[in-house]
Amino acid sequence: MQAYQDGLRALQERKFERARTLFQKVVSSGFREMADRAKVHLNACSQHLEQVLTNFRTPEEHYDYAVSLINVGDFVAAREHLEKILKQAAKADYAWYGMAVLDCLTGHVNDALRELGEAIRLNPANRYQARNDSDFNNLADDPRFTELLYPESDVLSPAPPEARR
Repeated sequence: MQAYQDGLRALQERKFERARTLFQKVVSSGFREMADRAKVHLNACSQHLEQVLTNFRTPEEHYDYAVSLINVGDFVAAREHLEKILKQAAKADYAWYGMAVLDCLTGHVNDALRELGEAIRLNPANRYQARNDSDFNNLADDPRFTELLYPESDVLSPAPPEARR
């Protein structure tokens, strides 16, 4: 009962994150009547928070939010946000990079390679970032990934001994 009342107070004060936490506690308490009421308020909190979180000032700010969704494992929402960024700013190399990370983490290797290629085309510095990014560990043994990250390896490789004579 106390968590419910505190949740209502937080909701009235527009402290939606705190209210949501309190209402979640009520929902999980097992008191059916209180839980049903708390769910209604919980939905209101979630709607307010979603509205606040989706009013981004810049595509970069929006990207940071999408990355935070990837970090907590909400891949579906992260994909939606990255796709929105790319619709607004198709040349945003960081958004292509984010999509490549997301697709790598979710096992979509071909898409990840294509998107990483686009990120590198738009900003060659992404090549060096990807070399040290553990999110691409799933691709480490893929020769296409190696070619994408180390295109100069053909130029830098020493010639075989018979070619040097």
